[in-house]
Amino acid sequence: MNKQNSKHKKLVQFWLCGIGFTIGMVVLFGLGYILCHLVTWQSYETPYILLKMAEFGIAPVLFLAGWGFLIYRFFFYVPRAVSDRSRAIRRLWLRTVLLLFLSIVLWLGLMILLLVGISSLLRWDIVWNGSASMAYILQTIRFLTPFLAIVGVVVISLLLFRKPFSYLQEIVQAAEQMQQEPEKPITLSAPVKTIQDELNRLRESSNQNALAAKEAEQRKNDLIVYLAHDLKTPLTSVIGYLSLLQDEPEISQELRAKYTGIALNKAQRLEELINQFFEITRFQLTHMELEWETIHFSRMLEQTAFEFQPILEEKHLQLQTEIAPDVKLTCDPDKLERVVDNLIRNAISYSYPDTAISLEMHTTEEYAVLTICNTGRTISPEKLDRIFEQFFRGDSSRATATGGAGLGLAIAKQITELHGGTIKADSRNEQIRFTVTLPLRQKIV
Repeated sequence: MNKQNSKHKKLVQFWLCGIGFTIGMVVLFGLGYILCHLVTWQSYETPYILLKMAEFGIAPVLFLAGWGFLIYRFFFYVPRAVSDRSRAIRRLWLRTVLLLFLSIVLWLGLMILLLVGISSLLRWDIVWNGSASMAYILQTIRFLTPFLAIVGVVVISLLLFRKPFSYLQEIVQAAEQMQQEPEKPITLSAPVKTIQDELNRLRESSNQNALAAKEAEQRKNDLIVYLAHDLKTPLTSVIGYLSLLQDEPEISQELRAKYTGIALNKAQRLEELINQFFEITRFQLTHMELEWETIHFSRMLEQTAFEFQPILEEKHLQLQTEIAPDVKLTCDPDKLERVVDNLIRNAISYSYPDTAISLEMHTTEEYAVLTICNTGRTISPEKLDRIFEQFFRGDSSRATATGGAGLGLAIAKQITELHGGTIKADSRNEQIRFTVTLPLRQKIV
């Protein structure tokens, strides 16, 4: 929003300055016209000539110089908000065409104004001196004015704009290079080094975004392959045990219960894997929108922790809580509960057996701070930097029994940031700690 406002502000400033220049020049022309008629009535030849020189010489030069400066500033400005190569190239080409067109129009106008001024001075010289030969010259100049203006535009453009347009051509070629050879650094002439730095920054940012997207896509594809492979094992077991129960009607009740229990466990594993597929689909296709409520945050944490007791007992883990009482929070309760759920599940998945997981929550003047800590294998700094990326899993082995689709922490980060909060991860001395900071009150628009 701030970048968009800044862009609009620059456009408004550009047009206000241009309108100001235009109004100023109109006023100067008007004053010159009035003064010229006044001195004409009094037959003052010298003041009239000076006024005409100002009207058709100084004023047009100031006008065109002002507009030229504004056009240069506007059309050579490379916006920092552009992160897409094709958009940057389209903008540079558009600015090239507009700059060429406007420069021709402005210089053509300058030449016409100067030639009209000369012919006007000659016309008044004829009025005062009655020279017939000058009348012929005047008619010839008026006839040749358009051709002289065009020739003047071409000559002046070649002389004055040759170097700037060569720089502009460098910029356009550099933009095309960004599209065709994104890995190659851009090198421009010294006068446009600032634009060179901006284009290189844009190139590096675009390359990083493309690489991150490619890696995320590859991780997602690998994960889907792993999940598809892991679907086969429990499904084969379910079919095998159910076939055995069907083919052996005389099997003992004890074995029947055992086989049924195994088939049920394998079916539940299948359900978990299918849920992971749905998690991937939902994350890719949905856009999160928050539904704000004021909730009893302390009570929600206690309830969520209690719901994990069966899983904790099965994994031989303990969950120790230290929650500040009566803390209320403005949030989307379903989304925030998902954050807490994902963090606790992550702690369970990566904890050593027979260890404790701690869940603590305290408040400051403006924030609620939630900390979840577990004992497990220390995460390397390289993995810690990427732990909130989509489809990234700390355990890169093919087994998916530990951890999920690699989306839990990415989703937790997205939801936390939508609430205006932050989430951080730290790992040292076999301790893994996640800290979530949330504002207690929200400015809901």
